[in-house]
Amino acid sequence: MGMTDKLSRSSVDHLRALVGFDTVSHRSNLALIDYLEGVLGTLGARLLRIEDDSGEKANLLASFGPTDRPGYILSGHTDVVPVDGQNWTTDPFDLTERDGRLYGRGATDMKGFLACCLAMAPKMAAAPLRSPLHIAFSYDEEVGCLGVRDIIKTLGAWDVKPLGCIIGEPTSMQIVTSHKAKRAFRGVVTGTPGHSSRAPNFVNAVDFAAEFLVELRRLGREIEETGPRDPLFDVPFTTTHVGLIEGGEALNIVPENCRFEFEFRALPNEDVDAMAAHMQQFAETELLARMQAISPHADFRLEPIMSYPGLDTAPEEDIVVLAKKLAGRNDHQKVAYGTEGGLFSKTGGIPAVVCGPGDIGRAHKADEYITRHELAACEAFIDALIAHAS
Repeated sequence: MGMTDKLSRSSVDHLRALVGFDTVSHRSNLALIDYLEGVLGTLGARLLRIEDDSGEKANLLASFGPTDRPGYILSGHTDVVPVDGQNWTTDPFDLTERDGRLYGRGATDMKGFLACCLAMAPKMAAAPLRSPLHIAFSYDEEVGCLGVRDIIKTLGAWDVKPLGCIIGEPTSMQIVTSHKAKRAFRGVVTGTPGHSSRAPNFVNAVDFAAEFLVELRRLGREIEETGPRDPLFDVPFTTTHVGLIEGGEALNIVPENCRFEFEFRALPNEDVDAMAAHMQQFAETELLARMQAISPHADFRLEPIMSYPGLDTAPEEDIVVLAKKLAGRNDHQKVAYGTEGGLFSKTGGIPAVVCGPGDIGRAHKADEYITRHELAACEAFIDALIAHAS
C-alpha cells in the first residue's frame, strides 16, 4: 500500500466529518470551525478566527512556517448549497461510499479540497518550511463571496504579503487562470391593482417587468453577436440571465407586484457596470416614466444582490507557473463560474489560480460525489507544494 493510499484514508475521514456539518449558507458554520481549530491547533498551527458581525459565522486562517517571509495560501469555503427539493438517494449530510464514489453535500464543492488540506497538515507542520503555508477557510462563498473579504482585509494588514493563492474549487485538478465576474440584482416592481376588464387604467407590474426582461434579453443577444469573445471560456462571451420571476394574484386582477432576479456573468475585463447602468436607465426612463403617468405611486427598483470581480491571471505569473509544475501539466483553462480568486487578485493584490479535486458538473446537484482517486491527486499536489516551500 502506497503513501497516497494512507493519505486518502485520512482525507476520507476528514471529509466524513466535514460533510457531517450542515453548513448550508443560511446556517452557522461555527461547529465546523471548531473542528478545524481542533485538528490544526493540535499540530501547532497559528490560528486566527475572524467572526462576522452576528457571531454566528467565522473564517479561519491557519498558518505553518516562518512569519517573516512570503508564502502561499490554500483557500476554500466551508458553506454548501441547500438540498431542499433535490432527490438524494443517500443522506446528504452523511458521507456514503459506493463503487469508489464518496457521496455527500459538499463532497466536491468544496469540502473534498478542505479534507485534503487537513490530511496534509501534519506534513506541513513537520516540514522545514522556508516559505509559510496558509490555509484560508471562508464562509458564505455560495451567496456572494462574503466571508473571504474579511480574510483579504486581514492579509492586507500583514507586513509580508503572500506570494500567491490557490483556490481549491473543483477543476479536476486542471489549472484555471481566469473566471467571469458576476453582478446580480433583484427587480421590485410596484403597480396599481384593479379589475382586469379596465386594465389600461392601472399599472400592470408584470407587464412592465416583462418589458424590462425583454430588453435584458435583447442586450444579451447583442453582446453575444457583437461583443468581445474569449475562446478559452466554455461560454466565450458575457451573458445575461433571469432566473426567477413572481407576480400577480389572479387572472382577473391587474398585478400590483412583481419581483424578479437577474444576473450578468461578464468576461473578466468587460465593463459590467456599464451594462447594469444601461438596464437601470432603461427602467427609469423607458418604464417608470410611463408607469407614473398612470399612477404616481408606481415604482420600479433594482436592488443589488451580489457582486464579485472576475479573475484574469496572466499565464506567465509565478503562481500559474508553479501550479502547473505541481499539477504536472502545461495547459490552463478559463471558466464561466465564479470563485473567491477574483477578490484575492483584484482586491487583495495576491495573484490567484483555481485548482482542486472533483468535477464542477457534479456540484449543486443531488448525489454530489468525489472519488478517492481525485482526493489522492489533490493530496499529491499539496505534497508537492510542501516540498516546494521547504
